[in-house]
Amino acid sequence: MSMKFKYAVIGYGFIGRRHVDTLKSFEDSDCIAVCDISPKRLQEVKNLYPDMEIYDNADDLLANTEIDGVIISANNNQHKELVIKAARAGKHIICEKPAAMTVSELDEMTEEAEKAGVTFTVHQQRRYDKDFRCVKECYDKKLVGDIYTIQSSLYGYNGNMHDWHIYKSEGGGMLYDWGVHLIDQILYMVDSRLVSVFADVRNVINREVDDYFKILLRFENRVTAEIELGTYFLSDRKDWFERHWYVGGNKGSMYADKFDPSGKVVRTTRLLENVAGDQDKSAKSYGPTRSFGVPEPGLIVTEDIPHVDCGQADFFKNYFKAMKGEEEFLVKIPEVRRVLAVMEACRRSAETMKSVDFE
Repeated sequence: MSMKFKYAVIGYGFIGRRHVDTLKSFEDSDCIAVCDISPKRLQEVKNLYPDMEIYDNADDLLANTEIDGVIISANNNQHKELVIKAARAGKHIICEKPAAMTVSELDEMTEEAEKAGVTFTVHQQRRYDKDFRCVKECYDKKLVGDIYTIQSSLYGYNGNMHDWHIYKSEGGGMLYDWGVHLIDQILYMVDSRLVSVFADVRNVINREVDDYFKILLRFENRVTAEIELGTYFLSDRKDWFERHWYVGGNKGSMYADKFDPSGKVVRTTRLLENVAGDQDKSAKSYGPTRSFGVPEPGLIVTEDIPHVDCGQADFFKNYFKAMKGEEEFLVKIPEVRRVLAVMEACRRSAETMKSVDFE
């Protein structure tokens, strides 16, 4: 293999377009071919990149011996077939998330890649999102002490999902589309055995596929993570329709809003630990109850949240360094398998309305 990796993209939809541009932006790589079933999309490729080879059949593309590897960004239900074909053709593989529809499918794909001696990883690029990296730094450095709860949420206003994502047969729905990212972020951050999974997965606006979920993950280290996504979950609050994080610890809390996050670390001027009852609280209450209400002036103080300089292109920076043996792949298949297993547990929990024991 030459040091400039020659890749092809199979599936030239929204994310496929971005992959072509990304591959062409790196000195280590080039995109020399694209496959799609749409003549209109293939013509778009030719208009943008006249020298690009185009295919309407994946088998023909995989027969091209100049291609070192492929990025598979076709519909979710096609990932297994295409990964196996690519492995048997001797191509290195980056597969879009979710890698597969089920854990058993992923196991078959992994076995074929190992047999062929090709690398296989998954595009879980949201491990490099700024909002997530900000929260992960808070968690890793214990900026708010011993963390006991993490809340991760994402809300929309019109119930929409795009293209084939509205069809169950194609692997559509928000659990496959975004749940795979939000679960992956939590599992990547919290280094502990996952004890149990509880989930509510619903079709609120869309008839065929899920468009709302709430997931509760309980870890052995006593951290509880709550993940909530709704495509029709409304508020008139500014910046509501973006990312939201809340982290609670015994030395403060942290919140971060938006993908390019703004937020604060929030503390009290007195560290509260084994607080004795305040017998005079009723006489100087600042709120409607003795325990909850407006804090006295000066009690709450804030600090800026961490700033982490990163971006989704960092996935490919790591990938090509790993291909040259300079680093490990950030996204490892056992991690991908664990995420898919959690997603399966979420569906079982939603069906039974019961918590599912996990590890």
